[in-house]
Amino acid sequence: MQVLNFFDPWKNKLCTCPRKYSFSPYTGCSHSCLYCYASSYIKNFFNCRPKNNLIKKLNSDLKKIDKRFPVSISNSSDPYVPEEEKFKLTRDSLKLFTLKNCKILIITKSDLVCRDIDILSKAKACVSMTITTLEEDIAKKLEPKAPPPEKRLKALEKLNENGIPTAVRLDPIIPFLNDGEVEKIVKISASLGVKHIVSSTYKARPDNWQRFSLVFPEISEKLKALYFKEGEKISNSFYLPKQLRFEIMRNVRKACDKYRITFSCCREGFFELNNSKSCDASHLISS
Repeated sequence: MQVLNFFDPWKNKLCTCPRKYSFSPYTGCSHSCLYCYASSYIKNFFNCRPKNNLIKKLNSDLKKIDKRFPVSISNSSDPYVPEEEKFKLTRDSLKLFTLKNCKILIITKSDLVCRDIDILSKAKACVSMTITTLEEDIAKKLEPKAPPPEKRLKALEKLNENGIPTAVRLDPIIPFLNDGEVEKIVKISASLGVKHIVSSTYKARPDNWQRFSLVFPEISEKLKALYFKEGEKISNSFYLPKQLRFEIMRNVRKACDKYRITFSCCREGFFELNNSKSCDASHLISS
């Protein structure tokens, strides 16, 4: 197929994602998040480009897919980059997915998703919103071109008011930076009607580590030994020490239990902490 493929994150042994398709309307992402991993394997990643003849190719691919499996939009680049306001490729794709009665899982950092409530409210859809911090000054450094946390929270509230199920990706958690915000983020998410939290720790790769170190030099100095001496390398990423990762994920799970919201971790390997039907929130999509 041309623009729809089964999601396969490098056959990572820690991935627990259910069977699903992956779809990206754009190549690259202009949100320019410091921690982004996709920039390590997609050339000129922060230069976002619309895909050529996308709708024509998607229409062709939709004739071949198995509709039992949801379509995840998108796993590398955000489907609601600022360029979407002009090109509307995500919106046009959603119309087609809805027409074909497909299940849709949207992963985004942008309140622009609310523009498409008219489509999503009639679709088999779920929106997973990434929230890494509630502190605007940290967000401006960590995710410099993404909408601020306040707009994302308002978007979650609006989506839920319109009957569209939502989840929050508390991802990545970075020690000494945002790990102290976990309970507050979970509490606010639950109060807005969010049904599920998926969380993960920061996975260091050479390019994102360089970006992070330049912007947060004092924190990166504290983290250096944890990642590169005491941690472990899995596939192409450096992970925090296993016990520290477990403690961080257990803290998120405790907060989720406290506020009665389901939890899963992403590519961490702590399957015993998960208490939901799917790790990625696709279980929230109506059948």
